[in-house]
Amino acid sequence: MIRVLVVDDQDLVRAGAVASVGAQPDMEVVGEAATGVDAVREAMLRVPDVVLMDIRMPQLDGIDATRQILDRHPEARVLVLTTFDVDEYVFAALRAGASGFLLKDASVEELAAAIRAVHRGDSVLSPSTTGRLVELMLPVVPDPGRRAAAEAALTDRELTIVRLVARGLSNAEIGGTVFLAEATVKTHVGRVLTKLGVRDRVQVVIWAYQNGLVGLSG
Repeated sequence: MIRVLVVDDQDLVRAGAVASVGAQPDMEVVGEAATGVDAVREAMLRVPDVVLMDIRMPQLDGIDATRQILDRHPEARVLVLTTFDVDEYVFAALRAGASGFLLKDASVEELAAAIRAVHRGDSVLSPSTTGRLVELMLPVVPDPGRRAAAEAALTDRELTIVRLVARGLSNAEIGGTVFLAEATVKTHVGRVLTKLGVRDRVQVVIWAYQNGLVGLSG
């Protein structure tokens, strides 16, 4: 069972998310919170696998709550709930370690799929958000020496996987592109995470852009 903590300061939104998650056969809601402070406390008590995190809340916003939860419970995955996909708060939450975001008007099926995706280590990002996130993350264009060092750190197969991850492809989609089983792709992604010393696919995307392995123009 995927253990889920639902965090939102709007009672109706939170209740809807709780009902949607609770209806899934492979998920259980282990806690609820209406503020960032409560979210951090509940995460420590309940040890969820996935936190559905609202951004704009009283006392402590979702950005700082995300950072504090992941500092204390790095195995957790945070999925941001937002009203607008182009939101500076969302990008700040991703920089804080969130594994992706989902619009609050998403269907029950989309919510469940997103939770499963981040739980298995995938990221949940729209293509438009990926480019915008990278623009905010990149202070400078990497030099050729930095790219060469990055390429030397990974095998050719791993570099291919990284570039496809940076394009937003899931493990299944990557497998279909390079003719590998999804389980094999997952193994490669795990090795990449270990070699790069990063915690999830969002950080792999950022690393790929920072080191010039992919570009904002595609």
